[in-house]
Amino acid sequence: MREIKNAALIGLGAIGGFAAPKLCEALGKEHFKVIAGGERRERLERDGIVINGKQWKFQTADPSWTMEPVDFVILSVKFTALDQAIEDIHNIVGRDTVIMSLLNGVESEERIKAAYPDNEVLYSVIRIPALHQGNEITFPEGSGKISFGNANNDTLSETVMAVRDLFEKSGISYEIPKDMLKNMWHKFMTNVSENQSAAILRVPYGIWTFSEDANELREQAAREVIAIASKKGINLTEEDLIEHRTYFEGAPFYGKPSTLQDIEAGRKTEVEMFAGSVIKMGKELGIPTPYNHMFYHCIKTLETWNEHQARHK
Repeated sequence: MREIKNAALIGLGAIGGFAAPKLCEALGKEHFKVIAGGERRERLERDGIVINGKQWKFQTADPSWTMEPVDFVILSVKFTALDQAIEDIHNIVGRDTVIMSLLNGVESEERIKAAYPDNEVLYSVIRIPALHQGNEITFPEGSGKISFGNANNDTLSETVMAVRDLFEKSGISYEIPKDMLKNMWHKFMTNVSENQSAAILRVPYGIWTFSEDANELREQAAREVIAIASKKGINLTEEDLIEHRTYFEGAPFYGKPSTLQDIEAGRKTEVEMFAGSVIKMGKELGIPTPYNHMFYHCIKTLETWNEHQARHK
């Protein structure tokens, strides 16, 4: 039976902050490291990072260092940093290293596979209402779940079972869907519709519990994703969209999707991974994407305004 004895993570933000403490405690500090370079690594070494009120100082490693390969690598960076992260893990990826990407979207796994064709790259998504402000990461205790696996998990591979055992040991909540691709596209649909409409409207999750207008925008954008998924043979349907309406009843009323957090903090968003990807796939498949076209230009406008304000402070 395969066993994961050591691991590394790149991207210690809101998502990475959920997994890092659990993996560190399960594997031991000497067997878990955070990959970070330059000033970022120096800050983590000096100040650590505060996660749900507790300061953590993880073992860190610069991407340029010569290191022993690890059994398992998690990428939890923003989409805008994906290409650099793929390059930065080069020195810790060996022949048998398993790679998992917790990025939103439906493209990161294929890009990682292109760079590391001989390694196993598992599909995965994470669902957690996490907030990253300054040097502090917060999320509701008990929240967070990682869905992962191969494209089809009717029979679990040895690698999937090894990651499952690690998550069990770490106390990381998980599921292994039989149809992992549908699971990923469902998350993509919700990200495209919720993240972007919330960022443009400047509203939290709670708006979708009572506003028909907000729900109209959200669901029309989601339907564009459903149309694309259908053309690609993914079993994502209108029923999935309708069933998702109940999600907001349990979501933090004043919680903010990550794209809204990015806009408010003056950061670059993942609009290229959301609307940008939808527009591109729509053109390739001959599917109109007017709502995502509008979302794209609205969010790019907000980004440009943030950049203008930063230059003229």
